[in-house]
Amino acid sequence: MSDEPVSIRIMAVDDHQLIRAGIATLLLPESDMKLVCEATNGREAIAKFRECRPDITLMDLQMPEMNGLDAIQAIRGEFPEARIIVLTTYAGDVQAQRAIKAGAQAYLLKNLLHKELLETIRSVHAGRKAMSSDVAAQVAEHSGEEGLTPREIDVLRLIAAGNANKEIAAQLSITEETVKSRVKNILGKLGASDRTHAVSIGLKRGIIEL
Repeated sequence: MSDEPVSIRIMAVDDHQLIRAGIATLLLPESDMKLVCEATNGREAIAKFRECRPDITLMDLQMPEMNGLDAIQAIRGEFPEARIIVLTTYAGDVQAQRAIKAGAQAYLLKNLLHKELLETIRSVHAGRKAMSSDVAAQVAEHSGEEGLTPREIDVLRLIAAGNANKEIAAQLSITEETVKSRVKNILGKLGASDRTHAVSIGLKRGIIEL
């Protein structure tokens, strides 16, 4: 064993033990990397980050207690130099853009773990940014399109939960006419044929989650 210091110290944040174990196995043969700590949700990730000060954090997005996006914002708020790679099963362009905006340097899909993870870690450690090609293609496909407003996203979320216009109006304290007009905007912006189609596009692109 060489006595050289490990150059890249890594933290894995994921609520699935199997994923964390897979990451650990993947890093084991790499002489320039070491898994120094793990966390199972966003809140734990913030505490562990303060404790371990990893060079690279691998962050899942969908987690209990606190999601990855909130954790990225909190960690980057406290440690602006933190380098975070999002590892997710979601290829949605909106989700990816939110993560990058929150301060992530890279966005990778879990199904490409073995292929891309090691080179992405080295690349981000060297100060570069990276994004899975599938996600990059989706982002490019929708670039320049007008995004949904926060209020339209609220309506779409309530549609996804099975609410009719009347119920949505009551929950958001707006008129049914306003709901109808927002639904019309949502369908137009997403290129959806009806409400169900809008929900499936919203889920696929990461605009909303169930």
